[in-house]
Amino acid sequence: MVVSPTVVAASDAASDAASQERWQEHWQQRWYPVAYLQDLDPRQPTAFTLLEQDLVLWWDAAAGQWRAFADVCPHRLVPLSEGRLNGRGELECPYHGWSFNGEGRCTAIPQADPGAVATACASARSACRAYATATGQGLLFVFAGDPERAATAPLPLVPVLEEPGWLVQDTFRDLPMDALTLLENVLDVSHVPFTHHRTVGRRQNAAPVAAELTSSGPEGFTLAWPEGPRRGKLGSQFTTFVAPGLMWHDLTAKGFARFMTVVYATPIRAGECRLFARFPFQFRSALPRLLLRARPVWLQHLGNHTVLEDDQVFLHGQERVLAERGGSGALAQACFLPTSADVYVQALHNWVNTIAGPPAPGSALPPRWGRAALMDRYDSHTRHCRACSGALRGVRRWRPLVLVALGLELVLAAWLPGAAARVGLLVALGFTALLLRQLNRWERLLLRGDGHPPRNALDRRDA
Repeated sequence: MVVSPTVVAASDAASDAASQERWQEHWQQRWYPVAYLQDLDPRQPTAFTLLEQDLVLWWDAAAGQWRAFADVCPHRLVPLSEGRLNGRGELECPYHGWSFNGEGRCTAIPQADPGAVATACASARSACRAYATATGQGLLFVFAGDPERAATAPLPLVPVLEEPGWLVQDTFRDLPMDALTLLENVLDVSHVPFTHHRTVGRRQNAAPVAAELTSSGPEGFTLAWPEGPRRGKLGSQFTTFVAPGLMWHDLTAKGFARFMTVVYATPIRAGECRLFARFPFQFRSALPRLLLRARPVWLQHLGNHTVLEDDQVFLHGQERVLAERGGSGALAQACFLPTSADVYVQALHNWVNTIAGPPAPGSALPPRWGRAALMDRYDSHTRHCRACSGALRGVRRWRPLVLVALGLELVLAAWLPGAAARVGLLVALGFTALLLRQLNRWERLLLRGDGHPPRNALDRRDA
């Protein structure tokens, strides 16, 4: 039988339409976190990209809420995120000073005479596209689809975090990998002993993972691992995936704490996503809580970077190999998945292939990055983070003072009479030199990672 080109074309068009409908329903008409509220500056606009849509986030003081607009001025198409919040508290374009209120309506056109302003501002063509926004559990969420449908979609929150008594440590980072690659990685519990050896895992704790899928459907799935990590020493672990971009592991270590790993994967574009990681703890005693609270947030973030970079160095390449071999739909042929530990990854790709499709259909991955770009911390985190950007400013503010102190101590050590005084100065000199070295190290770590995962360092048993 010969099938006519017209029939084939019609079939392909129908398939494309169905795929687009799936994508709209399961990826676009959804809420996504775009920032922690504590990291947003209400005095200036912030740029963000969500599902390849460039956004500008800004604080509407008149309404007392965060706004999200398409990051493009309707006049001459420049990014509004390069503008400012003017004296009226409105978003002002940097190019010609057009001003927009919280609903996206244009309120001022400096180049137009008074008679023309009202007519131009009344036109729908002068308005910005506005997105629905909401806040919850310390996060700002944006609805990627039709604002009129936002009220029918629940915010992707973690219900148990509404309970009192949690200590939550947060971090985020823009990652050079697809949202699905990130989700696949954080769902996969079996990689931790090897990939994160010496950070949050140990190779000697590797063991079979007898996990099972306990529920699944269009809105996600759940899994149970009765034995749990570290060969059963911590207790059973339960995993939840809330489509399309939220997952958490929940574990209670008897007599010590209940703790969770919560991850949001917010898709930016093909091959890029923003990770929001939350680490909630409920300790049985007060001491661990006090110790965690005592550590500055920016130092915690430096530790988080090290863990993230354990696998970032190879996941960026892994997703390109999978794409070359057919992508998620060809996972079973591209990868050999013989163990029960692979149930997490299989459940995710089953959801992608039977329910939602990929987050960026038809978009190719960008060119592969080099190691230096993969290790960037400044653009992917520090400049967006209130704690880390403040720490970087502090390091750079204190270093000249430490250099001056070091110079003075060198001069005094050479000319000050008396052996005891010189010994005291030498001690002070050593302390100042160590402080300068630490400041330099902190600056380097706030800007970039070193690209050498701790797991690969030789120890005495390996030598």
